[in-house]
Amino acid sequence: MNRSELVSALASRAGVSNTEADKVLGALQEVVVEQVAGGEKVQITGFLSVERVERAARTGRNPATGAELQIPAGYGVKVTAGSSLKKAVKSD
Repeated sequence: MNRSELVSALASRAGVSNTEADKVLGALQEVVVEQVAGGEKVQITGFLSVERVERAARTGRNPATGAELQIPAGYGVKVTAGSSLKKAVKSD
């Protein structure tokens, strides 16, 4: 499902126009990005949670040459499925 299909599905379920559903989806995206970038965890109980995690500096290898290189410390994003999403995926 791509974004336009998601917007159409949301609009039909919520009984709103595609434009309104797209605005809400865009706003959700902006809020999640702002909060996670600021170090806050965003949690929608039962659905999913998104948080910023620290990654330690480490040594890696260049796959083409095999040479070692230092990968600096940084941040990543961790997305965890909530209980209702996990349950829906497990059921047949």
